[in-house]
Amino acid sequence: MNGMNDFDFLHGTWSVANRRLTAPLSGDGDGDAGWEEFPGEAVIRPLFGGAGNIDEIVFPTLDRRGATLRLYDREARQWSIFWSDSRTGRLDPPVTGGFTGDRGDFHGEDSYGGRPIRVHFTWHRLGPDTARWEQEFSADGGRSWELNWTMDLTRTGAAFDGLAA
Repeated sequence: MNGMNDFDFLHGTWSVANRRLTAPLSGDGDGDAGWEEFPGEAVIRPLFGGAGNIDEIVFPTLDRRGATLRLYDREARQWSIFWSDSRTGRLDPPVTGGFTGDRGDFHGEDSYGGRPIRVHFTWHRLGPDTARWEQEFSADGGRSWELNWTMDLTRTGAAFDGLAA
C-alpha cells in the first residue's frame, strides 16, 4: 500500500502522547533546552475515497487545537500535508512526500523565529492501533536535523468509513 490510500490507517479516534522541545533551534544542542510532554485527542476522517483526510487534534492542557489536511496528488503520486493551529488560524506551507513500506517521509520549507528552515515529518505505521509521528527542523539547508516534536498515537475508536457525519 504505497499511494492513494497510504493514510487510511489513521482514520478514527486517537489518544496522542506528545513530547516537544521547548526551544527548537536554540543552538543549545538537541534536547538541552528541555522537553515538555502533554496529551492530545485526535479525530481523523477520510476525504475523496482515500485520496485525502482531515483531522482535528485537541491539546486540553495547552488550550489549543490543531488541524491537518492531507491530500494525495494523483499526477505527482505524492502527498501534501498542511497544518493549521488555533493560535494563528493560518495554513502552514505543506510538506510533501510518500511512504515506503510502513514509513512515510515528507519534506518542506517554512520559517521559524524569522529564519528559513527545512521541515521533515516522519510517519511510522506501527500496527493496527498504534502509530508515531516525528518532526525535525534544519536551519542549515538540510545538513543537520533537530528532532523537536513526537506524537505517539493509540487508537481509541474505530475507523470512519468516509460517510460518517
